[in-house]
Amino acid sequence: MYAYTDFDRQFVRARAAQFRDQLERHLAGQLPDDDFRALRLQNGWYIQRHAPMLRIAVPYGVMDSRQMRQLARIAREYDRGYGHFTTRQNLQFNWIPLAQGADVMDLLADVDMHGIQTSGNCIRNITSDVTAGVAADELVDPRPYAEVLRQWSTLHPEFAFLPRKFKIAISGAAEDRAAIAWHDIGLQLRKNDAGEVGFQVLVGGGMGRTPVIGQEINAFVPWNHILVYLEAIVRVYNRFGRRDNMYKARIKILVKAEGQAFFDAVNAEYQQILDTDEGGHEQIIPDAELARVAASFVTPAGVSPAPSTDIFAGADAAYRRWLERNVLPHRVSGYRSVTLSLKRVGLPPGDATDAQMDAAADLSDQFSHGELRVSHDQNLLLPWVRESDLPALYAAAKAHGFATPNIGLLTDMITCPGGDFCALANARSIPLAQEITERFQDLDELWDIGDIDLHISGCINSCGHHHSGHIGVLGVDKDGTEWYQITLGGSDGSTLSGPSVAGKVIGPSFAADEAADAVEAVIATYRRERQAGERFIATVRRIGLDAFKQAANAIRRTTAAH
Repeated sequence: MYAYTDFDRQFVRARAAQFRDQLERHLAGQLPDDDFRALRLQNGWYIQRHAPMLRIAVPYGVMDSRQMRQLARIAREYDRGYGHFTTRQNLQFNWIPLAQGADVMDLLADVDMHGIQTSGNCIRNITSDVTAGVAADELVDPRPYAEVLRQWSTLHPEFAFLPRKFKIAISGAAEDRAAIAWHDIGLQLRKNDAGEVGFQVLVGGGMGRTPVIGQEINAFVPWNHILVYLEAIVRVYNRFGRRDNMYKARIKILVKAEGQAFFDAVNAEYQQILDTDEGGHEQIIPDAELARVAASFVTPAGVSPAPSTDIFAGADAAYRRWLERNVLPHRVSGYRSVTLSLKRVGLPPGDATDAQMDAAADLSDQFSHGELRVSHDQNLLLPWVRESDLPALYAAAKAHGFATPNIGLLTDMITCPGGDFCALANARSIPLAQEITERFQDLDELWDIGDIDLHISGCINSCGHHHSGHIGVLGVDKDGTEWYQITLGGSDGSTLSGPSVAGKVIGPSFAADEAADAVEAVIATYRRERQAGERFIATVRRIGLDAFKQAANAIRRTTAAH
């Protein structure tokens, strides 16, 4: 992972000290709420439904055991003993008293962490493939480029107050595991016929009230020009994006409205930066700078190829299931990456207790050279596990509640915190997620249902990515009560799901006491209608929505008269 320099550490410590000064002046009544709001937001501090919420950046999802232990300490000493890992590869704490906020920021700075630009109308945390650098199908390692983008975007003076928040994702593998088409900018690393590295650039994707798939604006930007090209995109957005209506302020609205005119403006701006901007050429990334950053992303000392083994030999049923679902192929022979599942009965999806954070840190030290990853799907991953260590890791993961063999299955759902915490939410997500999880605890049944993406959002802001779920659930408010809209057929762009597309609504919303029944009816319809070996998403696309809609409507009780 990226090794902080003295400059990096001074930068983060200075930011923490600045926040302490701002917070002290605010608490003393010298800095009004409205003035303090923008300052706290760009350090990751929200005021939520019940208490402040702190969002901590985990750049492109990579962290080490030292950082995880510090998060465990913060959870234990300042929060209520747990944290929540998000779809943007961040961590959120929901109960830290604001008066203690500066102390927490100092603790984060001690381990090279922060909340800079995890909120506000700025470029947010750069996200990537959770298996970046270890994936068997990787074409180009995206981590060095993601780090360069992080440094470029952090406190960028021109882009501190954009029309709306801005999100970038980058992938370097044959399979898109970063949902790049669903982002304001999506970057796909590729090589041309000459073997040169560059980026396919997508622009204008996003969820929310108007789900839009990003469009290709450039098929191949040379890697060393990518900052210039991104500068051009964000400048055009900053100049022409709407500021009169926050619901129409995202770049997707501008791209959709302007079409080719937007593309032309970006390409003209790109050329202008190179031709006439003072210092424009300084944004062309030097080979030496990429090499400096890439030096942090080498194979850990002690990792060397070894003969691959049959990891299933002698495995009992439970261990085999874990191997099938939680263990992934690796680019280094004799190694695997292993998912620690954060989806189980008793805790909301994506939550980890302080004890589990400490345990995950211990497992990473013992089995993965001290490195962990946070996944887009709200799980943790150990990227450097020897095949010979898999039995011992399984036993240890099981002891700490990480070994649920459900990765990619129905209970491995994405869920936002919803109305239990978020001030923007219209409905709770966590109780529905827990109810569905409890109903589908039989592993034989889960295996029979097979691969399926269930995504739950508590409001139209789509933090639970419901639009891209094979089954999507959106919480809505009707006269102060919770209702849930169900969509089917969405895709995040992965090989399983196919090209990115938004799911389609199957009818009027369901009352809170009907939502889990409706999901169960949809699953039962799939099991009845599927062909041999056919996955859920394929059945939906083959037979259409009517059969699922009829089955869901048949369970209506509260809404039967509506």
